[in-house]
Amino acid sequence: MKKMLSGQAIVITGATRGIGYAIARLLAEHGANLILNGTNSEKINENCQQLHEQYNIDCYPVVGDISREETSARLVTTAMENFGRIDCLVNNSGIINRRKFADFNEEEWRRTLAINLDGLMFACKNVLPVMTEQGRGKIVNILSSSSKKPHPNASIEYGVSKAGGLYITRHLALEYAPKNIHVNAVCPGPIATDLVKTWTDEYREKVLLKIPLGKLGLPEDVAHATLFLAGPYSDFITGEAINVNGGSFMD
Repeated sequence: MKKMLSGQAIVITGATRGIGYAIARLLAEHGANLILNGTNSEKINENCQQLHEQYNIDCYPVVGDISREETSARLVTTAMENFGRIDCLVNNSGIINRRKFADFNEEEWRRTLAINLDGLMFACKNVLPVMTEQGRGKIVNILSSSSKKPHPNASIEYGVSKAGGLYITRHLALEYAPKNIHVNAVCPGPIATDLVKTWTDEYREKVLLKIPLGKLGLPEDVAHATLFLAGPYSDFITGEAINVNGGSFMD
């Protein structure tokens, strides 16, 4: 198998499980050395050890809340101390709420925006000076179909945070294109993560009826889109937001 990312240094936030860890596995399989972020110290250390042993790549954990800028600063410091560069940043950290607007909660509003929006912004802010100095780099923001359309089963703060992430993606893509830095996004729709285990059979059937391909996506489907945007085959693409949703939303 051709390794598209051999020797590259890639930072991934929210890599404890689910989509984030699927992305980490695939990028490691393609030869990338990794800096993985998460809040669960035991799990993120275990993930790094497994990827090192399975793919013979270097992998370093950075435990911390991505909504605090010092976490992003430590991600950059760790990458530079160990690799001397950052080829790609994957912003995957995120939380979702399902409450109706009538049940609006200020604390949850602020926490959701802090992780989904502030965390993404802090990571970009700290990584971009490195990429500018290098004269190259790629950023992939993992967003959601809710960044493009409202969803009846997602809270307003979730949609706002993901729509904000889409604007950041396009703004940075425009501003940093002259510096040979590509900024793109992946917008997953219904993906079979741990959250799906809480669904009733009735709700699952309702979701499937709205997906033209008739099935839920897998974390690996999001990982494949991320690999494309992180690798050389996307070198003439920036400011794009790729839907990975089985056709449930097309634009």
